[in-house]
Amino acid sequence: MWKQTIVTGLVVASLCGTALSGTVYAADGPIDLRARIQTETGTAMPSPTLPVPAVHAEASVLIEAESGRILYEHNADKWMHPASTTKMVTLLTALKLRGTRMDEMATITPYATSMEPSVLGVRVGDELPLQAVAEGMMVASGNDAAVVVAENVSGSVEAFAEEMNKVAAEAGATHSHFLNPHGLTQVGHHTTARDLARIAAYGMRIPMFRDYVANDYYKVPYQNRAPETVRTTNLFIRNKYPGANGLKTGYTEAAGDCLVASSTRNGHTMIAVLLNDDYRWSDAPALLDYGFATVGGAK
Repeated sequence: MWKQTIVTGLVVASLCGTALSGTVYAADGPIDLRARIQTETGTAMPSPTLPVPAVHAEASVLIEAESGRILYEHNADKWMHPASTTKMVTLLTALKLRGTRMDEMATITPYATSMEPSVLGVRVGDELPLQAVAEGMMVASGNDAAVVVAENVSGSVEAFAEEMNKVAAEAGATHSHFLNPHGLTQVGHHTTARDLARIAAYGMRIPMFRDYVANDYYKVPYQNRAPETVRTTNLFIRNKYPGANGLKTGYTEAAGDCLVASSTRNGHTMIAVLLNDDYRWSDAPALLDYGFATVGGAK
């Protein structure tokens, strides 16, 4: 009888908004409160949420990709330097404008190979499809590869940037302006954490985009020289966070350390954007853990 009284009291407490811990102890040992309530009353209890984590980013946001629901934000609409997170828009633009023609051979110009690091390492005269350049761009965060994509798709960086802004707007970005495909600092080239989250969520609905941003390694299939394997700059992926499937790192002196991190569990995709964050590798998992606990996808 006393057990039923405990359970009934717990149900009442939960309905009144009282937070429940997972386990209490009675005379006959530990009681899993959520399991006991569900078993004895037939009422499924919601998963507990984690406290909102402390995040060090100058601007940040956490969204559930499927619904666009904002679960956390800080300075989400502040103009920021995006650094190489720009390359998400570069990839989206190339996929939109080239689509199935991404298998055509790319032309490598001296201007493309003159880009400062980080670079994929393409050379004038290299023979490889544009698709390989784009995929290598996302894994190695190659600024040279970004220019190759822009020049092959639109003829010039300037023309390609115009298309980038159209694609960003289609993805829901309302406070961004892109002037180049790589994200190196340029006056007038800016975005926001919220816009990057929307761009990332838009991209994750496209199979080729989703495939390109999830790679830990990529073997660049040069046809005129030996293939070279590059590894992702994204320690979030390298560290095997549960469900990790993207997306993009970034760094310049102006932007600081940036990260767009995504993970999918139990049908929920969470996207965390951290701009100018010295602790991005620990802040991203903390934010994503919070998001999954909130929507019930923590397992």
